[in-house]
Amino acid sequence: MAPQNNSLLELSCVSKYFGGLAALSEVSLYIKRGEIYGLIGPNGAGKTTLFNIVTGLYRLDEGEFNFDGIAYAHCKPHVLAEAGIARTFQNIRLFANMSALENIMVGRHVRTHTGIWGALTRNVAARAEERAITQRARELLRFVGIDGPHQTLAKHLSYGEQRRLEIARALATDPKMLALDEPAAGMNATETESLKTLLQTIRNSGITVLLIEHDVKLILGLCDRIAVLDYGKKIAEGTPDEVRRNQTVIAAYLGGEAA
Repeated sequence: MAPQNNSLLELSCVSKYFGGLAALSEVSLYIKRGEIYGLIGPNGAGKTTLFNIVTGLYRLDEGEFNFDGIAYAHCKPHVLAEAGIARTFQNIRLFANMSALENIMVGRHVRTHTGIWGALTRNVAARAEERAITQRARELLRFVGIDGPHQTLAKHLSYGEQRRLEIARALATDPKMLALDEPAAGMNATETESLKTLLQTIRNSGITVLLIEHDVKLILGLCDRIAVLDYGKKIAEGTPDEVRRNQTVIAAYLGGEAA
């Protein structure tokens, strides 16, 4: 796939195998800076495999993966986090017995500079950095709409608040791209609408969003462009209207009739 102007992430002919089975087969796509890009497909289509390659949990077997103009074929998750890719997981992975504020502060440490000596001695620089981390964590709690005492334990937040807290923790890394794995899973209609508004606000702040989601209505109403996978191959890509009317997508994913 030829490089695209204004692209932040590019995958070219990416394949991944598990025991000889092709979970992904020559998938190519690009994500523009500042857009919300959706990835959908039936169960087993390869969405999570692709997502895990982009976030460093899996290594690709073939093809190229470039982020912000740099190749990242075989990198660990922390390397990609430092490069600017933050992610959430389908299953909530908060520190349940830590406060909402502390959860975000943990995410912020990928951008800290105080070493072991500073942490041990709590010198002037270390204390100043700790104050800055706390301030940023408070700002992010407000940004995602979590009200109430910041010392509330994560396990005592509502389900929707826990989802938003995960997003806040990911935002604490100052990402260029936020990768979300089923963020609306388990949400009611009100929580889903609130999530949609939050993701639009995140995009408007200049952060690119990659979204895997089974809620097709949310995807079609939120994303600028969408890719559709089926049996490890990309079968369609385009705007929501283009994908909605694609007969291959209708047959493979939308149940035989246009949405």
